[in-house]
Amino acid sequence: MIICRKSCNRRSTALLIVAAGVAAAGSAHAQTQAQAQSQNQDHIVLGIGVAATPAYQGSDDTRIIPIPAIDIRKGWFFANLRNGIGVIPITSEHFEIGASAVFVQGYRGKDMPEGIDKLSDGVGARLFTNIRAGGFVATLGAVKIVSGGTKGMVADANLSYPIPVSSRFMLTPTVGTTWANRKYNDRYFGVTLAESLASGLPQFGMSSGFKDVSGMLTATYRLTDRITFSATGGVTSMIGDAKDSPLVEKKTQPSGILTLTYRL
Repeated sequence: MIICRKSCNRRSTALLIVAAGVAAAGSAHAQTQAQAQSQNQDHIVLGIGVAATPAYQGSDDTRIIPIPAIDIRKGWFFANLRNGIGVIPITSEHFEIGASAVFVQGYRGKDMPEGIDKLSDGVGARLFTNIRAGGFVATLGAVKIVSGGTKGMVADANLSYPIPVSSRFMLTPTVGTTWANRKYNDRYFGVTLAESLASGLPQFGMSSGFKDVSGMLTATYRLTDRITFSATGGVTSMIGDAKDSPLVEKKTQPSGILTLTYRL
């Protein structure tokens, strides 16, 4: 496909709060915390973490970056790795619906092929629902990016199944997928005519569609009643037209995250 409809500089990586690998890992961690702590109860969990994530989605390079580990719930208000900062006004035993603001992380020009522009950071407005049934935890969400490089829309679906191994140890497998509209996909994975001339890469454009699938496994261990260690590892694979972008150097990418948290 050699069409390009970009009207401005560039694209965004995944949401994380979130580079692509960190987002999936953060989702599994947040869902595990929610299951273990009963998400409807007020709590404040703070900590530190480190993530190994691709420099951008499709990159062959890996970045090691420090990240905050936050899971706060006070009435309607919440803040966590997956859904950002916002409110959850609708809550029941099996589901909840919320709205939030999330950070949309850009990427550095030096991480891209020569001739491809860097991407400015931005903010997105997110609507989501968490559903708990039969031991499963599902999250469905959509983000409209309102500032930064893309201003497109991304939707995600994740399904987890927390498995208590003991009173202190829990394993949580998670599978997920991400869909994006044409504006996001074209600006993220596309190559404009100017960039093609500058980089030597072929001109490339995209339409709406699913762009990746992921599988993660999170191991959570309560060192004490208040201190918890969590490790997540997994892979994300590009699908659809996204995998054919000339910017994609590696179609399947590993990622991981380690966190140590303290519940106040």
